[in-house]
Amino acid sequence: MNSSDPVPVKDLQGRVTRGVYGKGTKSERNAVFIETGTKRYLLRRKSGPAFGDETLERYVGHVVLCSGFLVGTTVLAEAIRESE
Repeated sequence: MNSSDPVPVKDLQGRVTRGVYGKGTKSERNAVFIETGTKRYLLRRKSGPAFGDETLERYVGHVVLCSGFLVGTTVLAEAIRESE
C-alpha cells in the first residue's frame, strides 16, 4: 500500500486549529488542521474547496469527530461533528 492511498477513518477525534501550511514553500498558506494529540493533519471536506473553506472555520477551537479518508497527511472528511 502506498502512503498516498486513501485509508478509511471513522470518528477520528481531535481539536481543530488554524495555522500555516507549507511554510517556506510557494504553496505556503493559512489552513485548517485537526490535531489528535499525537498527529496533526490538514483538514479538508470531501465536498469542499481545497482551501478557503469557510464551513471549516466554525470548527476552529472545537474538538470534533471526523469520518472519511486519510490521504497522506490530509483528512478528507465526509462527515464532521462536534465531540461531546
